[in-house]
Amino acid sequence: MMKKLTIAIFVFLSIITYSQNTSVKIALIKYNGGGDWYANPTSLKNLVNFCNKSLNTNIDSDIPSVEIGSSEIYNYPFLHITGHGNIVFSTNEANNLRTYLLSGGFLHISDNYGIDQYIRIEMKKVFPELSFVELPFSHPIYHQKYNFNNGLPKIHNHDGKAPQGFGIIYKGRLVVFYDYECDLGDGWEDSDVHNDSEEKRTKALEMGANIISFVFSGENK
Repeated sequence: MMKKLTIAIFVFLSIITYSQNTSVKIALIKYNGGGDWYANPTSLKNLVNFCNKSLNTNIDSDIPSVEIGSSEIYNYPFLHITGHGNIVFSTNEANNLRTYLLSGGFLHISDNYGIDQYIRIEMKKVFPELSFVELPFSHPIYHQKYNFNNGLPKIHNHDGKAPQGFGIIYKGRLVVFYDYECDLGDGWEDSDVHNDSEEKRTKALEMGANIISFVFSGENK
């Protein structure tokens, strides 16, 4: 009960302070299974700095890494998962993440090419009764400050597939957003990491800002 109350209050306060001076924090999830949860070390900081400038948010640019089974996740209304490979949730970790999400938290998953086959299995542990659904291009997450009329931008080619945005929706609320075949996280990295064009990096950051705006503006109730 205390965990639910804590995250609910935090999300409420995060919405209130969306355009005020009190800072909020987001976190990177550290997970087991051997996958590189630490990939894209500059991405979240760059996204936060972009959001603070373009959306007038006040998000702390110091991004902590937190264990998925830890009570620490309840201190952050927004969690991010990325990586290229295997990811495994224990039963306790899956239950902890479920409680966090049902209590008002939000999870963004960015496929860094290779996590897809594993994350789908693990999220079934979190929500056995739910599956990822592809969000229509009309979904509000694509139409915050920046309009993405054709859905996610294509940042890295990988298999050459069209990018897709999937969600897990619980009782009408989007609790998880998953960018697949898009690689937003790579697009948020420092420009010299992947040598992406400024146009691609800007599109990635704008889409990331839309996700942040969707979560913190209170629209996702």
